[in-house]
Amino acid sequence: MNKQITDHFISHCTFSAMQSGFRADHGCTSATVKVLNDIITAIDTRQYCAAVFIDLAKAFDSVNHHILVGRLNSFVFSNDCLPWFTNYFSDRVQCVKSEGLLSGPLAVSMGVPQVSILGPTLFSLYINNVTLAAGDSLIHLYADDTILYTSGPFLDTVLTNIQMSFNAIQLSFRGLQLLLNASKTKCMLFNRSLPTPARPSSITTLDGSDLEYVDDYKYLGVWLDCKLSLQTHIKHLQSKIKSRIGILFRNKASFTRAAKHTLVKLTILPILDFGDFIYKIASNTLLSKLDAVYHSAIHFVTNAPYTTHHCDLYALIGWPSLHTRRQTHWLQVIYKSLLG
Repeated sequence: MNKQITDHFISHCTFSAMQSGFRADHGCTSATVKVLNDIITAIDTRQYCAAVFIDLAKAFDSVNHHILVGRLNSFVFSNDCLPWFTNYFSDRVQCVKSEGLLSGPLAVSMGVPQVSILGPTLFSLYINNVTLAAGDSLIHLYADDTILYTSGPFLDTVLTNIQMSFNAIQLSFRGLQLLLNASKTKCMLFNRSLPTPARPSSITTLDGSDLEYVDDYKYLGVWLDCKLSLQTHIKHLQSKIKSRIGILFRNKASFTRAAKHTLVKLTILPILDFGDFIYKIASNTLLSKLDAVYHSAIHFVTNAPYTTHHCDLYALIGWPSLHTRRQTHWLQVIYKSLLG
């Protein structure tokens, strides 16, 4: 059913181009590349760029069934489909189990079913038209992760424009009965060289709350910082990998070489590979910190002396350098993009 619905939406060009959540040929990294490319382009042309990272409170649980069925009704479904969806949402209950005791059932009157196959697709459809409210600003959606951003030569104009767009987006979310989580919604000014006031004008919610300006924010698994140095992201990667390698080394006597090889492939390499073609724009000094933990992982597998040159390490294990891995992944992205 999910495949039929998705194919139907694709054939009718239902999804916004600015919607990446749960769509074929889209993902966290492609969405981040799109956003990051827009921001870097603005900075390279000496423009100010402001962004609002929007957080919604319990978004998947707040979907209004009547509004959702109304949205489905506008997409040329047969007369049999809409009652099917109404039935799909109906008569669902939830309860709580604690220490062997089960509470009475409570009817679920809102939200898409948790951990369901259809749930994410239906949620993406539910918020799809929010992109129309962005006005002169740019927006990108990935499920309930939303970024609103705009750029221009004058900071005051940029902040005024993003405030207007943010107001419109909030009204659009309110129309869907989705609530903004103001404490987790953050602002960021991306800037490498232009003069910036110590206290820029506040971006406010419709309720009058000022949003907090931050210097870094984790967006779809990648830590973005206001200078776009990717320093925060690499610092988090380094810390995460060091922790895992430490656990492996403390238990190395328990593993055969084949087991060590498998453990590193399953627990270390995926961390380094995720979004590596995004953070490859970082300085060589920062990237070398990842080389160090990568070499530690190879030492764990091969048991080679720490004086072994890194080129010999790569030959011992048969793996390329991190630079080559990143470059290969980037070329794969370009190839896939050229193929559509």
